[in-house]
Amino acid sequence: MKTLLTKTWMLWVLTTLITLTSVVYQKKTGPTYPVRGAFEQNGTSVKYKLLRSHETGLNAPVEFEVSGTPVEALLISKRYHSNDEWGVKKFILADNKYKTDLKELAPAGKMTYRIQLNWSDGKTMKFPGEPVILRYKGAVPLFILIPHILFMFIAMFVGTRAALEAFAKKDNAVLFSWIALISLSIGGLFLGPIVQKYAFDAYWTGWPIGTDLTDNKTAFSVLFWVFALWKNHKEKTNPKWIIIAGIVLLSIYLIPHSTLGSEIDYTTISPIAS
Repeated sequence: MKTLLTKTWMLWVLTTLITLTSVVYQKKTGPTYPVRGAFEQNGTSVKYKLLRSHETGLNAPVEFEVSGTPVEALLISKRYHSNDEWGVKKFILADNKYKTDLKELAPAGKMTYRIQLNWSDGKTMKFPGEPVILRYKGAVPLFILIPHILFMFIAMFVGTRAALEAFAKKDNAVLFSWIALISLSIGGLFLGPIVQKYAFDAYWTGWPIGTDLTDNKTAFSVLFWVFALWKNHKEKTNPKWIIIAGIVLLSIYLIPHSTLGSEIDYTTISPIAS
């Protein structure tokens, strides 16, 4: 293994594998990833993909596929973190799909919902097991969103490469660390707040004014890279801090994006029918 880590091509392969694995994990475990599933009950087969994120401007579509015994389908929903009563809305059946929608909310507003099936013999069931929580967001222009995503990906990729370079005791660990820090600063501390302003009408919702882990973990990682580079400047060579900074960066990427993010507290607003 040590021999392989002296090979530059092997370091790039490991960097690519680690980065892509982290990206896929974060995407699939995040609070905006759709809830998917399939089941068969009372002769009815159901396949669903339920949204957990939607742009303001339009109601959020809710639909699922069915085959077999027809049923009555009801959408049960209310504003999340509110004193609202649960509202009930009928689905419309078209082309083997039951379709309806959730009403639009302001950016950072959330709806919680699930689906109830009623058979003609009186049997009922609800799915999924736990109600889905959908958050509305404002549209982010692509000329802001794409660079943000690109710089954050570069930071993760090059930061991982810097840590592996330091572990292998090769010569470019500090150079890669600088690239990682600059990319993370541009993508996370400059473009990130702009993205958030478009999406949720707030530039910063992390510490000390909020609990958004996306903001907090970005700032935390930037501080670690600054400290790692300072230690290497002060002591000329100190690869362990670059390794630690890389591990910190990897660890915070494993925290799902948007966790504990912007959310409207509807308990302070009069309840309404959903």
